[in-house]
Amino acid sequence: MFSQAQISKFRELPTPFYYYDLEVLEATLKSLQQEADSYNYHIHYALKANSNPEILKLIESYGLGADCVSGNEISRAIACGFPASKIAFAGVGKTDREIQTGLEHDIFCFNCESIPEIKIMNELAAQSGRKARIALRINPNVNANTHKYITTGLEENKFGINMWELEDVLSVLQHCKHLELIGLHFHIGSQITDLSAYKGLCLRVNEIQNWFYEHKIIVDHINVGGGLGIDYEHHRENRIPDFKTFFAIFHDFLELRPQQQVHFELGRSVVAQCGTLITKVLYVKNGVNTDFAIVDAGMTELLRPALYQAVHAISNISSASPTLKRYDVVGPICESSDCFAKALMLPETKRGDLIAIHSAGAYGEVMASQYNLRDLVKAVY
Repeated sequence: MFSQAQISKFRELPTPFYYYDLEVLEATLKSLQQEADSYNYHIHYALKANSNPEILKLIESYGLGADCVSGNEISRAIACGFPASKIAFAGVGKTDREIQTGLEHDIFCFNCESIPEIKIMNELAAQSGRKARIALRINPNVNANTHKYITTGLEENKFGINMWELEDVLSVLQHCKHLELIGLHFHIGSQITDLSAYKGLCLRVNEIQNWFYEHKIIVDHINVGGGLGIDYEHHRENRIPDFKTFFAIFHDFLELRPQQQVHFELGRSVVAQCGTLITKVLYVKNGVNTDFAIVDAGMTELLRPALYQAVHAISNISSASPTLKRYDVVGPICESSDCFAKALMLPETKRGDLIAIHSAGAYGEVMASQYNLRDLVKAVY
């Protein structure tokens, strides 16, 4: 919880704003680094979770690589100090210009998701006089048991190469002289809290590795993606994710060939708990079953509740009232989906109160928009 000194400082700042607690981020990074190093695992931070330059510079200082899904993310990673030798580029729809950006920087690896992409990658690498290192992103058809909009590893999803295409992929690769196959890549979803899904992924990766071994192919790198969820409900008690259990699953169930290296792409679990969206109550409006606490932040600053029906813990950090009342916490955007919480019990709330929407360090600032011609809001550290 915030101290009175912090709350007093917040009152002096124009709301809404993103507040980042860098001590929480550092504690998370230390835990992540310690648990990953015990298995010699390689971590690429997923910029799509949060690409704030100050956040990125701190993450890079702990030796993490970068997982990028656009050319601009590659450029941002380079600008914030990430070495190109630790940058992986994923994405189902890479443009020619984005591929060229990766080639110009000679990044570690392109994660290829289709036969047409492989062919274009080879053509562009040939034009640039380079040889591109690639991994095949394979759709393992493993259910991550998460929200349908953030599931990525089922056959019905747009991501990755399906198993029945692999024979054709190998045939195409024989003619791609400007590509070097160095890895296999998998990703099954985001905000995964049922860790048994990762055991299922390991077993499927083992099967796929055996298929490649039968075809006399052993790659140097296995990238098992990310998606580790956080505890949005108990954000204070479980501020740092259980990296120990997470990595142990892969150590126990993933069967590696000699010298193979394992890579992860973690984003939310690194940055979510260090960020809070601070907003101010504009009006309290009487409703039928609950009152409305109308705040000055909206889906333009935190899209997740509108997009995924995501739930964030919310606190009135300035009210000392012992009386609890039920509120719908809503924003000012002209959409009925612009709602952060319904029927939420809060201390009696009035105009000017400060509301904290917790665990907003991932997919908050990075998904912000200027819908309704709103200003992009600032970050405070």
